[in-house]
Amino acid sequence: MFSSLSSWWSGSPAPAPAPAAPGKYDPTDPKQNPLNPDGLKPCCACPTTKAARDDCFLRTDGAEADERCRELVAAHVACMRGYGFKV
Repeated sequence: MFSSLSSWWSGSPAPAPAPAAPGKYDPTDPKQNPLNPDGLKPCCACPTTKAARDDCFLRTDGAEADERCRELVAAHVACMRGYGFKV
């Protein structure tokens, strides 16, 4: 746990992520997922719908947020699935 923090603080490069296990679906790999030819990560795939969804939850009272933001959440999920992410 602390090794990644110490490498960050010391300026050493972080270790490379392990390659996906054989047979495991990687939605960011354009070879495995033709819906995501740019290899976007989930955090970057749908910025417009993500921003609208987040803004709704931040501006709406917690008790009402689920109902008021339902359509925005559905739109964001549809966008993510359009890129091949399993949401």
